[in-house]
Amino acid sequence: MPNITVELLRGRTVDQRRAFAQAVADSAVEILGARRQDVRMVFTEITPDIVANGGVLASEDDSRAAVVAALGDEV
Repeated sequence: MPNITVELLRGRTVDQRRAFAQAVADSAVEILGARRQDVRMVFTEITPDIVANGGVLASEDDSRAAVVAALGDEV
């Protein structure tokens, strides 16, 4: 039984998470030979102020400003 943990910046829609879950489950079935009903996925939503890339908080990284802004005001 594959247990898959996905960390995403908060702000993704239910439709986006659903589509991603279906695509990952499809791959687990095809590649791992898992039964679809046994593919378990947990989404953990994170905020840009609790993740850093190269020592810079995502919330303070100008190169990531467009990504953060696209996720909306909830981030």
